[in-house]
Amino acid sequence: MSGNLLNGRTSWFLLGAVMMCLIGFNAYLAISSIKELTATQISLTNTGDNIVKLDDLHLSILSAESGQRGYLLTDNIIYLEPYQAALSRVKTQMAEVQAIESEIPEQQPRINEIVRLADAKIAELTEIVGLAQQNKDALALRLLKTNRGKNIYLEFRALFDVTRQVEQSYRESLFLRLTKGRADAQLNFILFGVLSSVLVILMLILSSSNVKKERKYLAALESKNEELALKVEERTQELRLYSEELSRSNRELEDFAFVASHDLQEPLRKIQAFGDRLEASFSQELGEKGLDYMKRMRNAAQRMSLLINDLLDFSRINTRGRDFTPTNLTDVVNGALDDVEIAIQESNAQINIGTLPIIQADSSQLSQLFLNLLSNSLKFRLPDRTPVITITAAVHQPNIMQQAICPDWHVITLTDNGIGFAIEYAEKIFTPFQRLHGRSEYKGTGIGLAVCRRIVERHRGLIYASGEPGVGATFTLILPADGTPFGSRGETE
Repeated sequence: MSGNLLNGRTSWFLLGAVMMCLIGFNAYLAISSIKELTATQISLTNTGDNIVKLDDLHLSILSAESGQRGYLLTDNIIYLEPYQAALSRVKTQMAEVQAIESEIPEQQPRINEIVRLADAKIAELTEIVGLAQQNKDALALRLLKTNRGKNIYLEFRALFDVTRQVEQSYRESLFLRLTKGRADAQLNFILFGVLSSVLVILMLILSSSNVKKERKYLAALESKNEELALKVEERTQELRLYSEELSRSNRELEDFAFVASHDLQEPLRKIQAFGDRLEASFSQELGEKGLDYMKRMRNAAQRMSLLINDLLDFSRINTRGRDFTPTNLTDVVNGALDDVEIAIQESNAQINIGTLPIIQADSSQLSQLFLNLLSNSLKFRLPDRTPVITITAAVHQPNIMQQAICPDWHVITLTDNGIGFAIEYAEKIFTPFQRLHGRSEYKGTGIGLAVCRRIVERHRGLIYASGEPGVGATFTLILPADGTPFGSRGETE
């Protein structure tokens, strides 16, 4: 099923990619066509303007020459009006022609020469009219008959015809290019429309096929879900029965541990009591060796009593815990420090406490937790180093599962500069009765950190340790700010 779904997705992806490429290519062609048509249209407009400017200049020169000849032949001042009007236009038109920037490179020298000849022709006309106005008609006619002005005009006209013809030819080629560009653009749009229609049809066919496949897959998936639901229900029933059996077994085990520990205390008390009486009444008869045996017996009985008490504490964490109330961790730590005050004074330890939060917790169990951690740091210290213990708190960013329990969490860190431990023992130290050192080196039952973990777990938190031999150890607690005791919501304890 997953392979078919993957093939369907691949088909859609390929079809979409083809459409995107087609749209992009067509957009590129459209933009290119628009740019080319625009450039051609601009060139066509410029060429038309150039022809109009040349024609205007030619017409003005003809008009000025006609006015001059009429004035000379009739001596009527009325003919000077078109002559003067043409002269007023010619200067501006010459400047406009001079400013022409033809797209044909060889045209520019011709345009410059046309302007020069136009200027020479105007100068010749002005000179003859000036002589006539000064009553020097004979001189003016003689100058006119020299054909100098006629030759200038003929040269101007020949150059004008060539220049205009070149511009006209270029304009016609632009018309052809514009017509061809429009035809190509129209063809491109038609082809794109046809291809788009084909792709739309293919998309409809593929969509219909995918809908049929999805219906088939959904039917198969619903069948599998029903089978899975039956299996989950069966497994859930098995787990429920197992959970009930486990809960009953745990309760029986805790009851047994409590009864066994309580009953074991009585023989130990008698061993200690009779040992004390035996030593007091018969110490001389026992001798040095007998007294050593007696001391060992009392020490063993004391260790056994301590171990039983630790086992009782361990078994009572979940069954004898108190309700959670707002608990100031600063007060809890200060109370634990009071309990280890003698050890702090003997070791000259330095305790640094940061700002600690207030959380919902069992204050008595947290007192036991911090007492165990502080005692552990004071016990496992280096003989030539002053113990330094630092307790800090910070806000913890919860994961999804922690967020479901409580939105606000705190991370409490206790760091010391003691003997430390290798990182491979970071989990072992929380196992009951696991010791990293011999009993002769450091006293204890090896259950204190196991009690700490169980207390933290009842508070729905986490505890872990890190360390480095000869540098120190760090114990990290992650606790919810507003938690409830583990087991209070129907969970298996």
